[in-house]
Amino acid sequence: MDRQAGRLVIHKDCDSDYGVTLPDLSVCFSAGDTGQDALRNAIDAIECHIEGLLVNGESVPKAKPLEQHREHPDYRAGFWALVDVDVSNLCGKSRRVNITLPERVLTQIDSSASRTGETRSGLLMNAALEYANTHAQEHQ
Repeated sequence: MDRQAGRLVIHKDCDSDYGVTLPDLSVCFSAGDTGQDALRNAIDAIECHIEGLLVNGESVPKAKPLEQHREHPDYRAGFWALVDVDVSNLCGKSRRVNITLPERVLTQIDSSASRTGETRSGLLMNAALEYANTHAQEHQ
């Protein structure tokens, strides 16, 4: 499965539910009655937001360094969490494609995928998207 980590900040005031802010997805927010609910709802919000970006042909923003977010005054009172989001089923079904690679490159890809707990397809997809997003931003 293809997974993506989502960084978030959870806020809790005495008279409110748990609020969730996703600093790398600036217009994506969530909440919950409990901390667990807030985390579960945040995963749904992240999936929905990313799917919307993909449907609209937009790129998924790259995560900024945590230190950059920590300086933001809106995040100082909250606590940080990391959620694991399965993005493999977003935007419809997968399509099988054939590619040709040198065997040594395929060995490196498989080794890297194994070390990070990804599939070969997941690693190639993530690498291709990162490349496309980086170059799209450079040419804007």
